[in-house]
Amino acid sequence: MLEKTTTLVLDEFKDVKSNMQLALQNEFKESFKQWDAELLGDMTIRFNNPSVQFATQSSELRPEFQNMLRDFFPRYIKIIRSDKFKSAIKEIRIEGHTSKAWKDVSSSEAYFLNMSLSQERTRSTLRFIMSLPVFIDEEIWFQKHITANGLSSSQPIPNNPKPELNQRVEFRIVTNASDRLDQLIAIK
Repeated sequence: MLEKTTTLVLDEFKDVKSNMQLALQNEFKESFKQWDAELLGDMTIRFNNPSVQFATQSSELRPEFQNMLRDFFPRYIKIIRSDKFKSAIKEIRIEGHTSKAWKDVSSSEAYFLNMSLSQERTRSTLRFIMSLPVFIDEEIWFQKHITANGLSSSQPIPNNPKPELNQRVEFRIVTNASDRLDQLIAIK
């Protein structure tokens, strides 16, 4: 019985993930080209052009990135909050990433300076999107499900020839599939 239930949970997760991937890809395929953004296989949307997002060593959103977010976020949330997907959403993570670079400091100190910078950037992004009209009626849900996570230089883009591309903001969807599996394990 447990094995059958586990298989059902896994099948449901695969179905939700593939349908959500497809919905996001269909909604944003033209916009991704304009924004230099992409949808990764783990339902992460990555904005790739750091010069559009923030100035070097700054957490202030540039006007062009604000315009992208004004277009992106209401459409993104409409998909995620649809009846088809909202029960599967555990968290939406705004993740900030930096390069390793920092002038005249040790690599250890650069890591912590970049941790602070990446966290400030995610908070600036979160603060901006929470000012959008889409938040008015759903503020409690958003506060419960959207987090700002600064990751410093800990997760560089693999095989990346340009270190500056590691400076990025990503929106990562975390489903509740692992919670459901944990519940099944606890029953066992």
